[in-house]
Amino acid sequence: MHPRHRPSVLQAAVCRTWHAVLLGSTLLFASACNGKPAYDVVIRGGTVYDGSGGAPRTADVAIRGDSIVAVGTVPEKGQLEVDATGLAVAPGFINMLSWATESLIEDGRSQGDIRQGVTLEVMGEGESMGPLSDTLRAEMLSQQGDIRYPITWRTLRGYQDSLVKKGISTNIASFVGATTLRINHVGWDNREPTAAELAAMQADVRTAMEEGALGVGSSLIYAPAFYAKTPELVALMKAAAPYGGMYISHLRSEGGRFDEAVEELMTIARESGARAEIYHLKAAGEANWPKMAGVLARIDSARAAGLEITADIYPYTAGATGLDAAMPPWVQEGGYAAWAKRLRDPAIRRKVAQEMRTPTDQWESLLLAAGSPERVVLAGFKADSLKQYTGKTLAAVAALRGTTPEETAMDLVVKDGTRVGTIYFIINEDNIAAQLRKPWVSVGSDAASMATEGAFLKSNTHPRAYGTFARFLGKYVRDEQVLTLQEGIRRLTSLPATNLRIARRGWLKPGYHADVVVFDPRTIRDNATFEQPHQYATGVRDVFVNGVQVLKEGEHTGATPGRVVLGPGAKR
Repeated sequence: MHPRHRPSVLQAAVCRTWHAVLLGSTLLFASACNGKPAYDVVIRGGTVYDGSGGAPRTADVAIRGDSIVAVGTVPEKGQLEVDATGLAVAPGFINMLSWATESLIEDGRSQGDIRQGVTLEVMGEGESMGPLSDTLRAEMLSQQGDIRYPITWRTLRGYQDSLVKKGISTNIASFVGATTLRINHVGWDNREPTAAELAAMQADVRTAMEEGALGVGSSLIYAPAFYAKTPELVALMKAAAPYGGMYISHLRSEGGRFDEAVEELMTIARESGARAEIYHLKAAGEANWPKMAGVLARIDSARAAGLEITADIYPYTAGATGLDAAMPPWVQEGGYAAWAKRLRDPAIRRKVAQEMRTPTDQWESLLLAAGSPERVVLAGFKADSLKQYTGKTLAAVAALRGTTPEETAMDLVVKDGTRVGTIYFIINEDNIAAQLRKPWVSVGSDAASMATEGAFLKSNTHPRAYGTFARFLGKYVRDEQVLTLQEGIRRLTSLPATNLRIARRGWLKPGYHADVVVFDPRTIRDNATFEQPHQYATGVRDVFVNGVQVLKEGEHTGATPGRVVLGPGAKR
C-alpha cells in the first residue's frame, strides 16, 4: 500500500467507531479503511468561489462520482489530486443563450465553450430542435450549411438524447421554441392560429415541459415569429407556467419600440403567471442608446413590485444574425422559398429596397440600426461561390458587385439559398457596463460552440463564439472592475441556475453535481476578434463536468460526460 493511502492510527480508530455506529452507510469511511482513496477527485488549495456571490475562501473540493461531497479542509486523498493553489475554483459556467444546436452534432467536445469554463449550454431562442413536423424537418434539412447531418428525432427530448448518446462534453438544456411550434401548426402564414391550432401548440408545450424543457422561448423580430400576437404568446405560457416554465424572449423590438417591447414581455409574464427573461438585452442603434437607462429602471420597478423579470447579455458592441434582419417581414412570409421567389420579382425588389432604406417602427431593421452598410459584416455563406465575401462589409461587397447595398443583400440571399450570416455593429459600450451592474443580469454567448478546425473554418463567426465568458471575466470584471470577481462568478453560475429552476447545479456545495472550473483570474482573456474570430480563449486550466475531467492543463481530454439537464416540470 502506498504510504499516502495507509490509514493513520487515529483514522483507523475513527473507521472502527463509524463502522459500529453506521454499519453499511458510510461509503467515505469504508473507502478510507480499506486503503482506497476516499474520493475520486480532490481539488486542493484553490480560492473557492461557491457561486453565492459571497467572499471566497481557500479550500479543497472533493468529488465522488458525479457529485461534490465536501468543500473545506479535506484530509483524505483522492484518486486524482489537483493542485489549484493560486487559482480560482468555481461552479461550471452556464451559457444562458447557446446556439450549439448544430455545432455539438458536428463536434461534441464543445471546445470553444469548454475552454472558457462553460459546462451547461441552454438552447431554444425561438427555434428549438423539436418537436418537428414533416414540413419543418424537410425545411431544416434544406437549410443546412457547412454542417450536414441527418435528422433522426422528432421531439426536443429526442434531439437531446441523441446528442448524449453520440457523446458531448457539456451538459445541455433547452426551451421549446415558439417559432418552431408556430411553423409546425400555422406554417409561415401571417395570421393568427385557429382555436384548434393554438390548442395543438399548447399541447406541444405541455409535452415538451414534461420531457424537461425549461419553458418557452421566442424571437419576435424574425418571420414567422413576428406574426405572433401577444395573446398567442400568453396562451403558450399559460400551458408552460403550471410546470414552472419561464418565458424567455428576443424582444419584438430593441430599437424604435424598445419600451413597448419590454412592456409586452411584462404583460406576458403577468397574464400567464410565469417569470420572464429578456434575451441579450440591448438598445440597438445609436438613436436608441439613451433608452437603456429607462428600460433598466422599468425592470427594477417591476421587480420591486414582485414581477420576476431578469435578462442576459453578451459583452460585445455587435450582434450577429442574418440578412433577414435587414428586410421587412412581409417579404419573408411563407418561408425561404417564397421569400427568395419574391426577391426575384423586379417590382417587389424595388419595394423591398425602398423599405430597407426607410426608417420605421413597424419592423426591426438592423441595417438601419447599424447606421451604414460599412457597419455590417458578412460572416457566413453556404454557397462556395460566395465564400470569397466572408469577413467583408456589405458596403465593400456592394462596391465589388457594382450594386446598391440593398440590391446586394437581396442578391446574396437568393444566390446563397440562406439568410446569410451577418454581423451588425449596433450596441453602445457604456450601456453594456450599465447592464452588467444590475444584479439580475447573466451572460449568454448567442453563438455556437466551435472548434478551430474542420467545418467550422469554412465560415467566419462572431468572436462571442469563442470569447464571451473569458471577455466578461477578463475585461469587465478584472480590468474595468464593473463587478467583483465573486459577483461575476455568481452571474455565470447560481443566478442562471436559480432563474431556470434547475436542480443541483450552479453552486459548489456538497450534494451538487460536480461541474467545476479552475481558472486564473489574472490571465483569463478572450483572443477572438472580428477579423480573426476562430481563436480560443485562454486562462481556464481545468474543467470537470459531472465529476469527469474534460479540460486538463488547458487541453481537452476527449471526455464526453455531458447530460440532459431537465427543467422543473420534467416527469423524471
